[in-house]
Amino acid sequence: MVTQIVVVEGLADHDLSQFSCPVVDVDDYLTSVEYFSLKNVQVINLCKNYAYSSVGYYCSLMAEARKHKVIPSVKSMLDLSSKAMYSLDAVYLEDDIQKAFKKLQTTDNTYELSVMFGECSETQLQPLARRLFETFPYPVLQVSLKLLDRWHIASIKALPYPRLKSKDKPVFNQALSAYLNKRWRSPKQKVHGRYDLAILHDPNDPLPPSNAKALKAFVKAGRRIGIDVELIEKKDYARLSEYDALFIRDTTRINHYTYRFAKKAESEGMVVIDDPASILRCTNKVYLAELLRANKVQTPKSVVLAVKDIDAAEAAIGYPMVLKMPEGAFSLGVFKAENREQLNAISAKLFETSELILAQEYLYTEFDWRIGILNKKPIYACQYFMYKKHWQIVKHEAGGGYQEGGAKTWPVAEVPKQVLDQAVKAAALIGDGLYGVDLKQSKQGVFVIEVNDNPNLDVGVEDRYLGERLFDLVMEEFLRRLEVRK
Repeated sequence: MVTQIVVVEGLADHDLSQFSCPVVDVDDYLTSVEYFSLKNVQVINLCKNYAYSSVGYYCSLMAEARKHKVIPSVKSMLDLSSKAMYSLDAVYLEDDIQKAFKKLQTTDNTYELSVMFGECSETQLQPLARRLFETFPYPVLQVSLKLLDRWHIASIKALPYPRLKSKDKPVFNQALSAYLNKRWRSPKQKVHGRYDLAILHDPNDPLPPSNAKALKAFVKAGRRIGIDVELIEKKDYARLSEYDALFIRDTTRINHYTYRFAKKAESEGMVVIDDPASILRCTNKVYLAELLRANKVQTPKSVVLAVKDIDAAEAAIGYPMVLKMPEGAFSLGVFKAENREQLNAISAKLFETSELILAQEYLYTEFDWRIGILNKKPIYACQYFMYKKHWQIVKHEAGGGYQEGGAKTWPVAEVPKQVLDQAVKAAALIGDGLYGVDLKQSKQGVFVIEVNDNPNLDVGVEDRYLGERLFDLVMEEFLRRLEVRK
């Protein structure tokens, strides 16, 4: 038979008649010999604080050491200790949240939900309350939800029993009684991943390679095949060796922490995308132009310029002419010269920070193709359209803002063969990682503009055709490489 006890701080401060089972002071539970050898015990920890090293924390820690079943567990306390921790599990509740709020009629953009042992006062939200309790097993949860484009969890907090309002205590006692008398279905146990993968990202990047929804999609995709995925930032460099693989979803550069992360991961024997060689080859447009030209990949007319080569560029290319810094991403460091005066002014500015720059023929098209290549195979295809009345896809503004043109996603099988062939050929010159090949298609042919080592993979754009399958493909490639390495 199961012995059920409620553990509280300050026994004299509680009305014991409210509880339907014995109530024990936490000091007695921690120190009395009576509880050391008890078997088959269920402990409800209602201490005032669940923070690390608090009395409430030690109550659950000791319960687990004694093999008593306790709520909340130490793992639950740690899981809910920071948003970075609980967000990884909250990802799995997104579908439940949307279903619940379809049924609930509310005009507010925020909602506070109290969950007591898996119960709540709103009938429409009861399935969500149950799922919240299965994911975060606590006596009381205070869940803040917010409506942006859809409902999402803004915060989850454990609310200790002593901080409950008087009006809520009868509801709590009823929920506790139901919990103690109910044979709850055990929640499905999470499958712990065979491998650990870190995704390096910068939450403050205004133009990241993957938006927040895509990062969550990668986490879900990894979990589906047994890879535990964690989001990390540049401050986590010292922890990198804890993982089996690194996926860089941050804008890469050579003299930058992203390259250091890639080098360290490679030296640790980890699977890494983008690998250091790919970063080196793709981030420098001068190198890339020479590589494509040497391997007879069709590109716009291109000239690598030093200060003395302005006349040669004008003669070889003519106007309009596109001038590019060797390193740059998302249309930054790219300028158009319509005449010699603009050519002199733009090149003079660029030569202040670089010994060489790249000049290319300007080819007008309404859109650029972007073909996503993974391990030398195309996995997605997009058309990115020029921003209205602008010559680029992204229009950068003086104050740091930007505007983007539209996009259309295609099934790979419907992309012109010449576009796919050129993209695969160009990417293969870089390696077997994940690349985005930009191409222009006109009556004159198909021209490779550049190969990107960390192409955009966003929810809402690149996934419009494949959906979550796009993110599965990337995680499956990581798994394949991990298995090969193993």
